[in-house]
Amino acid sequence: MLYYALMFLVVGVIAGALNLAGVSAVAVQISWILFLIGIVLLVVHLITDRSVRVP
Repeated sequence: MLYYALMFLVVGVIAGALNLAGVSAVAVQISWILFLIGIVLLVVHLITDRSVRVP
C-alpha cells in the first residue's frame, strides 16, 4: 500500500514539474489517501498483534 502511495507521489511530482496541474493534483491526492490507508492498516496490525502461528 505504501509502495503505491510513493509511486503516485512520484507521478504527482513529475507531473507538477511538467506543469500538468490537474494530473499532479489528482496523483498527490491519491497518494495521500493510500498513505493514510496504509498507516491505518499498520496501526491495526500492530494493535491486534496478529502473527502467523504454525501448529
